[in-house]
Amino acid sequence: MSRIIRIFDTTLRDGEQSPGCSMNLKEKLEMAKQLERLKVDIVEAGFAIASPGDFESVKLVANELKNTTVASLARSTEKDITTAYEALKGAVNPRLHFFLATSDIHMEYKLKMSPEEVVKQAIAMAKFARNLFGEVEFSAEDASRTRPEFLYRVLEGVINEGVTIVNVPDTVGYATPDEHARFIGGIRNNVPNIDKATISVHVHNDLGLGVANTLAAIQAGAGQVECTVNGIGERAGNAALEEIVMALKTRHDIYQVETNIDTTEIYRSSRLLTKLTGVKVQPNKAIVGENAFAHEAGIHQHGMMANKETYEIMTPESIGLKENKMVLGKHSGKHAFVEKLDSLGYSSFTPEEVVDLFEQFKVLADKKKDISDKDILALVEQKQLAIPEIYFLDRFIISTGNTISTAATIRLRKNGDLIEGVSLADGPISAGFKAISELVDCGELTLIDYGVEAVTDGTDAQGEAHVKISDGTHVYHGRGLSTDIIDASLKAYVDAVNQMLYIKETQEKKNENS
Repeated sequence: MSRIIRIFDTTLRDGEQSPGCSMNLKEKLEMAKQLERLKVDIVEAGFAIASPGDFESVKLVANELKNTTVASLARSTEKDITTAYEALKGAVNPRLHFFLATSDIHMEYKLKMSPEEVVKQAIAMAKFARNLFGEVEFSAEDASRTRPEFLYRVLEGVINEGVTIVNVPDTVGYATPDEHARFIGGIRNNVPNIDKATISVHVHNDLGLGVANTLAAIQAGAGQVECTVNGIGERAGNAALEEIVMALKTRHDIYQVETNIDTTEIYRSSRLLTKLTGVKVQPNKAIVGENAFAHEAGIHQHGMMANKETYEIMTPESIGLKENKMVLGKHSGKHAFVEKLDSLGYSSFTPEEVVDLFEQFKVLADKKKDISDKDILALVEQKQLAIPEIYFLDRFIISTGNTISTAATIRLRKNGDLIEGVSLADGPISAGFKAISELVDCGELTLIDYGVEAVTDGTDAQGEAHVKISDGTHVYHGRGLSTDIIDASLKAYVDAVNQMLYIKETQEKKNENS
């Protein structure tokens, strides 16, 4: 029987630390639920003591996930560990993940601790943690640059105190595959009690070797890998979950191991994360990039028509990518629409939510000749991520040309009341954004990032706009969807404003209750 490799997903913790990838509570929960559908073994929900927001997100995910182990990161202090315990109390299977740096450079310059002090602290906190948690993981930060004999000593010490998972991160992405395999082999051969623990790896991608190093570690005996969807993370990111999993599945003849991942949920997971963060993957990204299953060269197309295996080593369906055209149209009934939602894996909507989605579908069907699964997925994802709308885009008129200044007349609805404003700028988007900023009266807002992409092909494709704004303190991400890119862009800006107000209101309520 094949060895099972456990997948530890840290998209919500390490991944979210990547610039521009922050998520609010609702978005984190939505991503966590998708990770559970993906069947990752462990979801690292955050760093509980890092902030009140992180504590709440860990607690929320811990309370909501039904089948997945939920972990929180903690430093090697009693306060960190106790805080993680409080956040994880509602989890079906809580795990503490505490860490302490072990390389000479980290001990001297960051921790300002001697090697003996580090050993003593790691062992003491392992013992303290085991009194609170049934499952404890220890990470030796910067393990790949740690003196081997010292690392063996630390790992032996924490395992003696009941740690059952020892993680040896390549924190700065410094290792090479052969070196990393020898590194794991050294741990297996030189830590006397390693048979009582699972070896885990957490590899960063600074040299573009994150996935290669992870696979080398698996071949050398690692039983758990830590990774993120789309490979997001600090600096150059982490080893990408989808690449690791599909490499193990596609080349089972080489690796001869299994995972518990439902690979048909990979594409949806990647797409959802992109929608939540507004950070797209490059078109040629392995597994989930837009070009991953595209064939343009004539010789490739000829081969594909004869036999898909000539140029595809895995199928689009194996990662959940479908391009089927819907037979539904503007004359379709709700029953057929519900059946389509079920076939796409969305069967948990309330009757009220289905009615709302069906109405949106009807509006779209009046605008588009052909509707694809991607169009429906876009509507569903927009619905899932919706927050209370303080402001709603009621209508807009844009007057523009290459010989005049653009004028944008925007009318918003705020709690039932209509407010209207006009602004001039160099283009329709700038004028519209400026008018909205003046109407919402939220102080000075700065546009940080803006982009539009087509959901499907064709001149009548839905455009999905992403906007990031800043109030000088935080960055807020908004999304908009429409067959008109100006409409989508203005909706995205209004959504970003609503996100800002929602987050601020939520924080104020927490402060009042604390």
